[in-house]
Amino acid sequence: MRFVFVLILLAGTGIGVIYPWATGNFSGHEIGTWRVYEQGRFKPLTVPLGSRDTPVRVLVDLTARAERIVSQQRTVLTLTAASSGRTVLASTLQFNHSDNPRQASPQLPDKIFRDEAGVIENVNPGPYVFTVGQGDADDIPMRAVDLILRSGVSEIDSRARPVGFSLMAVGLIGFLLTLRTHGGRSENPNSQPPPRWGRG
Repeated sequence: MRFVFVLILLAGTGIGVIYPWATGNFSGHEIGTWRVYEQGRFKPLTVPLGSRDTPVRVLVDLTARAERIVSQQRTVLTLTAASSGRTVLASTLQFNHSDNPRQASPQLPDKIFRDEAGVIENVNPGPYVFTVGQGDADDIPMRAVDLILRSGVSEIDSRARPVGFSLMAVGLIGFLLTLRTHGGRSENPNSQPPPRWGRG
């Protein structure tokens, strides 16, 4: 029975964690990566997009000298995307859920944190202007900011995370209960010697 709960836990992890992460980061193909912050200066970016790119997922990589980002619900970066003078995406980025940042270089203490700014669902052919700016969390030791665009990305099923987390909970609770049951199991009463009656 313990093995069944382990399988349920692994299935929940795959559905609720690995599937959304892989879909968001590896589905479709990368349009490109651009440096939008360096040496203390932000610069707007103009990228021509076509209808064949629909939908476009917008990701941001923040390189900082930090083990983790503790923004305390403050905004680290803001991002807007506009086409033909109309804003098609506006997002605030906190990066505080990036528990496993990438190492920028073995020789440097800098880490790379990734956050998703959102998805441009309908792309009209033409230039898109992406503007990244400083948020109210101005104490983050930023080194660089990169903008990544991926096209043709698959949509993450909205039911995946709730179902996955539910399976993980069932698998973990069931596994712990089996440990408790086996650990605290009383001995077989038939294995005890029969009670002795009388004196002595």
